[in-house]
Amino acid sequence: MYKLLKPLLFRLAPERAHALTVQGLAATLALPGASEVFRRQYRYEDPSLATSLFGIPFANPVGLAAGFDKDGKYYSDMSSLGFGFLELGTVTPLAQHGNPRPRLFRLPADRALINRMGFNNEGVEALARRLKQRGRPGQVVLGGNIGKNKVTPNEQATSDYVTCFKRLFALVDYFVVNVSSPNTPNLRELQDREPLTALLSTLQELNLDLARTTERTTEALGTPGELWHQKPILLKIAPDLTDGQLDDILAIVADTGIAGLIATNTTVAREPLVTDISSVEGIGNGGLSGAPLRQRATEVIRYLHDRSGGTVDIVGVGGIDDVASAHEKLDAGAKLIQLYSGMVYAGPGLVRDIKRSLVSVPQ
Repeated sequence: MYKLLKPLLFRLAPERAHALTVQGLAATLALPGASEVFRRQYRYEDPSLATSLFGIPFANPVGLAAGFDKDGKYYSDMSSLGFGFLELGTVTPLAQHGNPRPRLFRLPADRALINRMGFNNEGVEALARRLKQRGRPGQVVLGGNIGKNKVTPNEQATSDYVTCFKRLFALVDYFVVNVSSPNTPNLRELQDREPLTALLSTLQELNLDLARTTERTTEALGTPGELWHQKPILLKIAPDLTDGQLDDILAIVADTGIAGLIATNTTVAREPLVTDISSVEGIGNGGLSGAPLRQRATEVIRYLHDRSGGTVDIVGVGGIDDVASAHEKLDAGAKLIQLYSGMVYAGPGLVRDIKRSLVSVPQ
């Protein structure tokens, strides 16, 4: 089906095509019998795919990366495609429009995207209300990717992350701290060792406090009167860090006791690309994702895994658009993987194909 729709979607502006795709999926699944049709075509499950990480059971290790469903409008529909976990956001305390359009661009020759979205979202209150109203889609794991508002200076950034963490604590299974997007001015400065250690330490202290005081109060979220456990906190890092900076990241993980890392976010690099350089320069600033990021993201995963002796749990993302690239991330040391740009080019069947390949290969 996607092969038929893809040429039509690629005639539209990327952001418009994305909106139509997810809205169309939601509308289709609302039709009688449509969910079963999708299940037969796209779902593939096997007991051997089940894994546990960060104290969370995952039905399978293939997830949807942040950015696809920023506001939690479509996670129930996307779960029908067979993802083992879905990451919502990046969400900020206050709603913000993001950067001016156009801000999402395709590079078809490279199977890549460039985006400078700028954390466009409806704000954490809107996401929290939506999660509480709709409940949980079966047993799918949900992550909350949190960031700071553009107008918030870095000196006050911790307050933004704290606000999002508190509001979503009882509504998501894990958190991702996003300090690595290239599309919010000066955000990546928070990856430096001192401010990042302070930020993550604050969130870990809050994590413990909320676990001690927050009760599960609704049937959709658990048994009444039962206290929550601490939520795993992951850090999403840029692929543009040097080896020395990656060593600092590993030291920060050890010092703060966070659960793990997501490697990697988009890159500001523009090599290697097949697309004409003048076309790329015409697009301007933004983070590059997709196939060109594959090698660097894998290098970062392998470095972190080897340097830590395999003691740091890693979620691999970046350039996964086929079975081989998925296995590459896992072989490099990732325990889970996430898709986004690759699915734009390969279609939703990519999730099923990767899972089938994992069953056929001894783990």
